[in-house]
Amino acid sequence: MIAAKISQFYNFLHNAPPKQKIFFGLGLGVALEVAFLNFHDSMVFWFVAYGFVTSVLLFLVLTNIFKKSLSSFFFVLPALAIFSIFYIYPFFKVLQLSHHAWDGISPKMLFVGLGNFREILQDRIWWVSMRNAGYITLVALTLQNVLALSLALACDRQIRAKNFFRVIFFIPPVLSEVVVGLIWRWIYDGDYGLLNHTLGLIGAQDLARSWLSDPKTALTCVAIIHSWKGFGWGFMILLAGLQTIPRELYEAARVDGANVWQTFRNVTIPLMIPVFVLVMILTILGSMQVFVLILSMTGGGPGYHTEVPVTRILASMQGSSMFGYACAQGISFGLILMMVSFVQMGISRKLKQA
Repeated sequence: MIAAKISQFYNFLHNAPPKQKIFFGLGLGVALEVAFLNFHDSMVFWFVAYGFVTSVLLFLVLTNIFKKSLSSFFFVLPALAIFSIFYIYPFFKVLQLSHHAWDGISPKMLFVGLGNFREILQDRIWWVSMRNAGYITLVALTLQNVLALSLALACDRQIRAKNFFRVIFFIPPVLSEVVVGLIWRWIYDGDYGLLNHTLGLIGAQDLARSWLSDPKTALTCVAIIHSWKGFGWGFMILLAGLQTIPRELYEAARVDGANVWQTFRNVTIPLMIPVFVLVMILTILGSMQVFVLILSMTGGGPGYHTEVPVTRILASMQGSSMFGYACAQGISFGLILMMVSFVQMGISRKLKQA
């Protein structure tokens, strides 16, 4: 009887449309992983790995791919195993912990449901960190991208040593964020900093201050350094986009009597819109997740004036031993970034259609 039911179920899945097979295979994998996360931690790793691999194998069998691409599957299996261990398992573990109150040490966890997420709505410091990240992002979208576009336009022209400038402009992004943070912390130092020393030499010593300890200037200083360090990525992407524009269009615009601004507005901007959107998305995601630079320069101070979401999550986890709450903050922050990305992608599609 049981064998007959299994046979009927198999025949049903075997004859199902491809989309239903895909959803069933992936859904089974997710269900197995979520269920296995409730087991003891010493067993959870193997159960998750087993559940995911089993669901993938079942998916391949049901879609008649297993026989045709068995050798290809074994080539993909190492990457699939690594992805499962370091991405899928941590994600579901964080999702599980976000619904519990746990100090990171006790063997037992208290299930609180959505309590951690409700606490986030009432956490003033969390929203201060979101505001600070938004300010850094706004500065990066303006200062960083304007600088990157200006330099890309300059290097796109026929100038001497343009390859040299390309290398120079790309140096800041590849430097260690810790090293950059420590160097700029010394430059901004109120007693021995290079910035205050330079202000004294030009007779502007009244402007000297402890830049990173002053609540009025700390966040702006960090935002400027973040923009300086990150403009090289946008520069390279924008330069690559500019070089894909056919030169014949510029020559035609010049023949029609268009000046530099008219050529830029009517030729460069319309063709560069997809590149602009890509750079904006990368800028927002990178700026909202700024962490190492803040940690090495201010540590989130003074008085939470440079606190950002990632440093806040770290403080909840290490400083307060609220691992469940920190996981809930991470889930919430990830959802916010996803929504921002979806909005930008929607705007990008509308601009392309226009």
